Amino acid sequence: MPSLCLRCKGGKFLCGRNYCPLNVVRFAEKSVKRILKNQVYSPTPPSVFVGRIGYPYVYAGPLVSLLENQNLEILDNPSQWYGKDYKEIINFRAYLLRIKKTINVKQPEKFHENIKELVLSEKPVYVEAYFKKLVPKISFSSFLQPMGPSGEIKKLIIASTPKIPQKTEKIISDDIKASEQVYMLYKSGEDVYSITRLFSTGILGKQKKLVPTRWSITAVDDIIAKKLLQKIRGYSLINEYLVWNNEHLGNHFEILFIPKPWSFELFEAWSAGSVWAGKELKITVEREIWRDRTCYAIEQGGGYYAARLAICEQLEKMRKQACVVVFREIYESYVLPVGVWEVRETIRRAFEQKPEKFSDLKQALATIEKRLKVPLKYYLKLSMVLTQKTLNNF
Repeated sequence: MPSLCLRCKGGKFLCGRNYCPLNVVRFAEKSVKRILKNQVYSPTPPSVFVGRIGYPYVYAGPLVSLLENQNLEILDNPSQWYGKDYKEIINFRAYLLRIKKTINVKQPEKFHENIKELVLSEKPVYVEAYFKKLVPKISFSSFLQPMGPSGEIKKLIIASTPKIPQKTEKIISDDIKASEQVYMLYKSGEDVYSITRLFSTGILGKQKKLVPTRWSITAVDDIIAKKLLQKIRGYSLINEYLVWNNEHLGNHFEILFIPKPWSFELFEAWSAGSVWAGKELKITVEREIWRDRTCYAIEQGGGYYAARLAICEQLEKMRKQACVVVFREIYESYVLPVGVWEVRETIRRAFEQKPEKFSDLKQALATIEKRLKVPLKYYLKLSMVLTQKTLNNF
């Protein structure tokens, strides 16, 4: 637990909020426990979650709302969570029941076909579910958005008819690679969150197998960014240094565009006491120089791919090419992980602002350093993109 939380113990509000996120979690779990029943008749947004067990086995099933009169669309759509605080995000997820059934991905069954239908629908679908066991706990992950209670399914009945968009049905019916379908869906206007659900549920591609949701998130971010980069590398360079910044839920971003050919470098600085850092500051760096990255960004995981996608979207929008360096500082106020959507959406929102413009790198870095809490010299020591010459002259 972060040191700030240890000092506060939920009563002094040292993080600056007027509530304790950890107490919100405990209260929500108690509230959920009171309303959980072995049988539910509820709508799914629609959403499906696929979890890891051990290949070829996964557990999969729809997410269904436990409360009436909820705005179902927002419950599993992180693109609408930007600007929300912990309390709101936790309450979105706490009353979204995760239905679970163990499935062998090599042996298709009717339950898998049912959840395929659900996730394709553009409108909420009602399901009737009977459970063997219910667990009211709310869980958190560095990859995934918070997950609400779960239930091991005994029987699932689709109680209303899924409505499948024609454009989606046409794309998924083509016998082509999953990567091509992912990009076609993206270009047709589908957001990465709905595409991830389709990818995870085994609807895309030729083999059509269930894929754990956390893997699907990174895969979709990676596929789309690489497709965009095929075009970005052919664009002309920007002609000045551009800087954007933004902050949300204790995550601060400084985004630097340099007028050089495509490269990407991302720093993550975890403050002492923040959710994963422990007692000391930890800085990680991942990068790619010109060519597509071929090895997994193990130091930063899905956050690297989420950030790169948001960067590539902006370059494609500008029809320009640039070398990009991102400084991400995670502060002690980031007490609960909410998933890599936080990275993707905070950078996307940064680009809604007008950039600061500079004629040289020294000026750009000097401005960035004023907003960083970690001295710039620690980043420069780890950088390959910000050259040795720049280091000596700064």
